[in-house]
Amino acid sequence: MTKISIVASGTRGDVQPYVALGKGLQDTGYDVHLFTSDNFEPLVTDAGLTFGSTVISLEERLQSEEWRKALEGGNFLTILSRMQKEMKGASMDIARRLPSLLEGSDLIVAGMSAMGIYSIADMLKIPILQAFLFPFTPTQEFATPLVPKLPFGKALNRLSFHITRQMFWQTSKTGDAAVRQHLGMPKGSFWGPFGLLERRHLPTLYGYSAHVLPRPQDWTDNHHVTGYWFLNEPDGWSPPADLLDFLNAGDPPIYIGFGSMSSRNPHEAGQIALDALARSGQRGVIASGWGGLELSNIPKNVYLMSSMPHSWLFPRMAAVVHHGGAGTTAAGLRAGVPSIIVPFMADQTFWGQRTADLGVGTAPIARKKLTGERLAAAIHEAVTNTSIKRKAAELGQNIRAEEGIANAVAIVDRFMQQQESKRVFV
Repeated sequence: MTKISIVASGTRGDVQPYVALGKGLQDTGYDVHLFTSDNFEPLVTDAGLTFGSTVISLEERLQSEEWRKALEGGNFLTILSRMQKEMKGASMDIARRLPSLLEGSDLIVAGMSAMGIYSIADMLKIPILQAFLFPFTPTQEFATPLVPKLPFGKALNRLSFHITRQMFWQTSKTGDAAVRQHLGMPKGSFWGPFGLLERRHLPTLYGYSAHVLPRPQDWTDNHHVTGYWFLNEPDGWSPPADLLDFLNAGDPPIYIGFGSMSSRNPHEAGQIALDALARSGQRGVIASGWGGLELSNIPKNVYLMSSMPHSWLFPRMAAVVHHGGAGTTAAGLRAGVPSIIVPFMADQTFWGQRTADLGVGTAPIARKKLTGERLAAAIHEAVTNTSIKRKAAELGQNIRAEEGIANAVAIVDRFMQQQESKRVFV
């Protein structure tokens, strides 16, 4: 059986789409192994995939005071600096662990997990496909999603991607150097693997919808926008009875949750959420997540939970308030309800602005500018603006009609058939 290894890192919203893709590949007949941090082992195994540990848990590390401060500040360079320190500390352990995990693979699929994976693939002569949840290939049509506020024009848009790539590579190359040293390989390129990957013309998969962000016309034909990779709730899952009672007791509520994004003052964040619901006169479902929101004296019109499958919960909401991570944004858009995005970092501002530009949500509110009054105004707009509600419903219908996983699996199938043909005729 053909073995495909997927390497994923980050928070749950980053990892879950790769689990969904892996499940789609396994259902087609591939033997899929997914390597990520220990805290996602149940997520991986519940999907029927073979789990392998990369040890690092970003979600757990985000709870430190240093990370909470960095996230609330929203400064991309500060966040990258924190990432570099984390990767430097873990580099030798990953260098010892990953090669043996990936050995024997017929294909590797990886995105932002650059910790030596490309070097390992070269050493073991395993083809590697890039798979991303946001645009990473240079284009002149828009600037990199990681710095969307900068005043780039067409002439500099492409350059912004190259700069961002280098920022990520220079942050993570310590891990690559450790892998090369462990494997006895010579030093890699100072500029990273990007030029080599482009020359090989291998397929690159983008797990988002062309209805949300059309494929740039200047991308070469090996870059594919497949549609989102959704993982639905596990078979046999059922919601808590008290949540069903709450939903049935009144009008659809507002969801408020920031996932893995933490806060230096989660109680204050929780009070902002309660204040916004009170001001807007709405019921609420609040997800405490990984400590981003804490509540005391919870009113009867609010249901508090730690987490819940978005695929089940979001369609039952009047609107969803979240941090704008790629996975959560996708779930909100598929549900067909208005979105209110409160970005903390990275590509979250990009998706927040994109949601507003599409007319399916309100203007994003930066986390450090969030107040009860601002959030209440956004909630009021989301639930009363008929245009937003209509466009959100239409976009949701279009996204639900897509076959993102099937499209991605078909591309992998074609690639593997080509690889087999090359072996037959060599």
